[in-house]
Amino acid sequence: MMDCESGKVERVNPDQCVQKSAPCSTFKIWNTAIGLEAGILTSPDQPFYQWDGQKRFIDAWNQDLTLRQAFAVSCVPAFQQLARKIGTQRMNTWISKLSYGDGNTSSGNDVFWLPEKGRKPLLISPDEQVQLLSKLVNGKLPFSAKTLAVLKEIMMAKKTDRGTLYGKTGTGGNTAWFVGYAESPRHTLAFACRLEGKGLTGKDARALIEQWLTKHNLL
Repeated sequence: MMDCESGKVERVNPDQCVQKSAPCSTFKIWNTAIGLEAGILTSPDQPFYQWDGQKRFIDAWNQDLTLRQAFAVSCVPAFQQLARKIGTQRMNTWISKLSYGDGNTSSGNDVFWLPEKGRKPLLISPDEQVQLLSKLVNGKLPFSAKTLAVLKEIMMAKKTDRGTLYGKTGTGGNTAWFVGYAESPRHTLAFACRLEGKGLTGKDARALIEQWLTKHNLL
């Protein structure tokens, strides 16, 4: 967890904070931002995903979705389609600009963020996730004001009278992520929570972050 103003960092299990793993659906933050910069996406409530009629294991994916809806339910096929529209060359250019993880997209432009047996995904550490999110908050990434505004709108996860939580979950294999930032009158904190263990999901990681923020009167 990083204070976006002072740069002060707090770590739990510091050794694990530098270990890299696949970002899973947390990459949807950056996939969305790149799509916005490319002009493929324009607004949170635009028609975004047209369901192909194929039944998938998450019911919420089996319907047409706006960008906001697809982001909220973490619709993998929707963002795979977006990655294909962005294209390999443009995606790699942005991955390089952002210095995103180890930069390895060789497993395929529409799958590199997803772990799967027999496939080598891009890898990123919690430390790297937080550093990138802090740059996003501080306006130090090459994104337009419009991109930042749309991204912030769809990332909003919870709002209370104490603060607002923005983030994205990710789940893959035995890895569960929740990354984002929390704004309060006192602080803006960028965070990355990664849990390792069978049966854990991004919802578990999110619950842990919400518990910590609530305990510290930030949410």
